[in-house]
Amino acid sequence: MRLNVWQLMDASTQLPPILAEGRNWLVIDKPAGLAVHPGPATPHSLEQLLPGYAPGRPAPQPVHRLDRDTSGCLLLARRHSALRALSAAFAGGEVGKTYWAVVENAPVEEGGIVDAPLLKVSTKQDGWRIVPDDKGKPARTRWRILQRMGERALIEFRPETGRTHQIRVHATMLAPGAVLVGDGVYGRADALGMMLHARALAFPEPGSTERNRAVAPVPARFIELGFGEEGG
Repeated sequence: MRLNVWQLMDASTQLPPILAEGRNWLVIDKPAGLAVHPGPATPHSLEQLLPGYAPGRPAPQPVHRLDRDTSGCLLLARRHSALRALSAAFAGGEVGKTYWAVVENAPVEEGGIVDAPLLKVSTKQDGWRIVPDDKGKPARTRWRILQRMGERALIEFRPETGRTHQIRVHATMLAPGAVLVGDGVYGRADALGMMLHARALAFPEPGSTERNRAVAPVPARFIELGFGEEGG
């Protein structure tokens, strides 16, 4: 049976599963359709669910954020000291981020680097969005093809910076007409939702030289399109 975006959103009312955890942190598998923080268009958010991870204790807090329609690894800090340390690790480029995305009109090349500054712009007609612009903030993303199917491809993205919509915009620069499947802002919406998944995180243990890693399973919406069934 074909999934649809409403089924994905219904699933987001449940406590997302824990992928990995330590004394100072945990990584959860955030579902697509669930915003990290509440807003005018997202009254239900992960923030409301966080106390469920620590009954009777302070709720863990997100160290970073994912777009509402992006699924996968989200790092939470169990205490303020860990939140400060892990936030500094993100700011200092010490966190390895791996994303998977299904891209329409995929490039013929097998991999490369997009190095293009990004700027936030806003118009009354279209609202705000991110565009490539030399006046913007530096943004750099490594990418490689994992699987092809017709004009679509499963692509691994490794952003070296953490700009808003970085992967979504850099994906449009890979080839003429390239865009994430289901991206309603930079392309066209799809009933299955946006095909962007935070596949893995690698990050330092607060106060230690130890490194931690978490991997999120391939989402059902990717598998329904025929991508990622064998992992990688």
